[in-house]
Amino acid sequence: MTHVYEQNVTAVMRDGVSLVGDVWRPSEGQTATLLMRTPYDRRQTSFFGGVNSPIPSIIAFVNAGYAVMLQDVRGTGGSEGVFEPKINEVADGQDTVAWILDQPWSDGSVAMYGPSYMGMAQWALAMTQTPGLRAIAPTEAATDWYSNLWYSQGGAMSLSLNTLWNAQTYSSQEQRSLARGETQDPSALTRIAAHLADPLSMNDATPLAELPVHGTGRWFDDWIAHPEFDTYWQSQDWSDANHMSAVTVPVLSIGGWYDLKINGTVEGFLGVRNTGGSAEARELSRLLIGPWDHATYTGQYADRHFGPAAETDIAVEHISFFDEHLRGQSPATPTPRVRIFVMGIDEWRDEADWPLPDTTYTDYFLDSPMSAATRHGGGSLQRTAPSFEGLDEIEYDPRDPVPTAGGALLPAMPGLFGPVDQAIVDEREDVLCYVTDVFETPLEVTGHVELRAFVSSSAVDTDVTAKLVDVFPDGRAINLCDGILRLRYRNGLSTPELLEPDQVYEVSIALGVTSNVFLPGHRLRLDVSSSNFPRFDRNTNTGGLIAHEAIDDSLVATNRVHHGPAHPTRLILPVVER
Repeated sequence: MTHVYEQNVTAVMRDGVSLVGDVWRPSEGQTATLLMRTPYDRRQTSFFGGVNSPIPSIIAFVNAGYAVMLQDVRGTGGSEGVFEPKINEVADGQDTVAWILDQPWSDGSVAMYGPSYMGMAQWALAMTQTPGLRAIAPTEAATDWYSNLWYSQGGAMSLSLNTLWNAQTYSSQEQRSLARGETQDPSALTRIAAHLADPLSMNDATPLAELPVHGTGRWFDDWIAHPEFDTYWQSQDWSDANHMSAVTVPVLSIGGWYDLKINGTVEGFLGVRNTGGSAEARELSRLLIGPWDHATYTGQYADRHFGPAAETDIAVEHISFFDEHLRGQSPATPTPRVRIFVMGIDEWRDEADWPLPDTTYTDYFLDSPMSAATRHGGGSLQRTAPSFEGLDEIEYDPRDPVPTAGGALLPAMPGLFGPVDQAIVDEREDVLCYVTDVFETPLEVTGHVELRAFVSSSAVDTDVTAKLVDVFPDGRAINLCDGILRLRYRNGLSTPELLEPDQVYEVSIALGVTSNVFLPGHRLRLDVSSSNFPRFDRNTNTGGLIAHEAIDDSLVATNRVHHGPAHPTRLILPVVER
């Protein structure tokens, strides 16, 4: 089969703005089209696809007989207009699909694919029942931009993601303006480039609202002006049942256990599975999760290798999914609704649904006959509730936060993301460690992890962080999932309420999702503290607008975790019996 490569094809939107893309297609006949819409310059994006990447290979799609279109979204790359995150993707996506359907090489069917922002652009169309759209395959995508992206499920800002993504995006915008002659002043670009050379340094500046690397009058100013889930964010939230009930096409949701949007990936699948607007969407949507981060799908990290099975060419999964829903070609063997990589045993497993039907939510109670501070302390996790009241106390100083040691975040720098040995943080006095006895038989934990804790503070606001850790026989302590709660949001992300100092509150900290078998000889550990920087912004403990406060304005907080009969603080694990 011969192919045609068409560069700089132009699709005119309903308001007259022209968007530019490239098309790969068979030289003869009509075929289905796979569309990816990107804000990251289509020509750069096309180079990153392939094996062990969240972006499938264009060549694999073309060889499978599909037409492929990569398009720069409005205000990026070669496209006209002004870029505003998320704002124009519904109308522009609809107009682009209509343009494709009008081409002589189109057979009238379109599917979309791509990770991150490109995944959000797919959800935008799937919720509008765009004619011709037959399926979507969002990878690493969130429909709720507040608690699954720019902020956390507990209300703290995803700081390192915000500073990196906005600096990179503003840098692209400045380059574009200079290239088009819209500005002749390169000073902003020079300033941003200098900070991008050392991206972690951007997180140190306070007040955050005056961060010099980010210009004024752009969307980041709005994001930090709305620290809670108010009407600004609610108007952009697509995760509710009303939006999900509008999705009528099958969805292939792909993510990684160490991806920054893993909670949103699972949430999107569950939304369609439970409330999708057609039987096809509810029954034929799929979930695929591997031991990956936001950038690479090798599953190989300095402190943890997940074996050769972790390396994946997701183009194969895409083509099978698209063949079924665009061409009516059923797979030779039934496709599992859920396919997950189970860490610990480092194997892929097919499942009937999510949460796994054979899940038992099991309590592990926190206790400490002596201080639980550091990994050398006396903190323990037990299946039975402790008989005596106790508490563990830390001093949280925003000027000396607990540094990030792995997790689902960007930037992808060694020691900062993915699975990391916690030895770099677990000897700090402001990290409480609660650990089980050594396992004699395997324990599988697959699903959503939660900490129900009784806490108090000397401050009117502070944070509680929690991290699930697998302690290996050789002493390595590898993080699995984690979470944070800004205590002013203990009653809801839309209803901030300050603390009464030293009053005890029962709160819930969501640690997100994972799948891991704790093997014989291993131990399960919970690490609790009050900071995880720069993954999340530092709580200044004053109760004020954190983004507008300098670090010198912050207060030291004495924070306590209470446990015992009257305060049954417990880790709730999704245990799967096998």
